[in-house]
Amino acid sequence: MRVEPEYRALFAVDIERSAGRGDSAFLEIRHTLLSALRESFGRSGIDWDACLCTDLGDGIQVTAPAGLWKTKLIHPLIHELDARLHAHNRLAGPLTRIRVRIALHAGDVHLHPDGQVVGRPLEVLARLLNAAPTRVALNRAPDAVTALIVSQHFHEETVCHGYPGIEPAAFHGVTVTEKEYVASAWLHVPGQRTSAPAPEEAARPPATADTTEGPRTGAPVRPETGPGPGPGKMRNKAKGNGSVYAVQNGTQNVRVTDRRT
Repeated sequence: MRVEPEYRALFAVDIERSAGRGDSAFLEIRHTLLSALRESFGRSGIDWDACLCTDLGDGIQVTAPAGLWKTKLIHPLIHELDARLHAHNRLAGPLTRIRVRIALHAGDVHLHPDGQVVGRPLEVLARLLNAAPTRVALNRAPDAVTALIVSQHFHEETVCHGYPGIEPAAFHGVTVTEKEYVASAWLHVPGQRTSAPAPEEAARPPATADTTEGPRTGAPVRPETGPGPGPGKMRNKAKGNGSVYAVQNGTQNVRVTDRRT
């Protein structure tokens, strides 16, 4: 029987450094994360029981109900989950503290009668969840408990519009390279100051390699290179008997040397 694809929002979460804690601690942090997710989804107006969930071992993959407004998966969901994990960590010991990576994507998936969900969007979600930028972000922010990465598609449909509770400037562009998957994505670490682009730049995807997007055509162009801050001097030899001096964008001066004297 052919299963028609359905467009769904996709959420995945993974516990950072869950291995090596021992079974007792591992079971406790799994239980804590699941409880926090249930409460956070409920506070966000998302019916947890209507979601299709897949156990990832040290995390969980969630296929949201049909027709869900995707903004809810960022606001208030990320805030709610972040607050609950912070509260847990304040009283937890070293083995039961929780920090998580979160990935968001959306696309056409196939939902089978047995509850199984398959499709290319889930592969993308898995690559985002394992992406290096979120791991690096958590390493650089020891006080953070969540790091969120969203696909370019999710960002275009949800983040860049600046819906209430979502600040586009709090996301900055990154490049994800995981196995065969290479794509632009957007990273956000709640409560952390970021080296994000200026607000007017936030809607543009990150550059790849050493190129940036052209302002209208989208064609790659080489980034401009100019002098660094502060005064600078350039000296070029000219044909004949002289030298050319230029100070930044100021006046050029030509000094001619008469070799006959």
